[in-house]
Amino acid sequence: MSDDKSQTVQDRRFINLSEPCEVRDWTHSLGVAEAPAGPSADKVREYLVSR
Repeated sequence: MSDDKSQTVQDRRFINLSEPCEVRDWTHSLGVAEAPAGPSADKVREYLVSR
């Protein structure tokens, strides 16, 4: 993903953990308090399914 904030295209395969708005949006979307498995959206989903 570009650091240019004017760009609206996002790579939805990864969670940018340094962007509070992304962490907030992902945790809300996945129904968790934090991203427990790092920045890979697929890995977070796998973690949640295995719980």
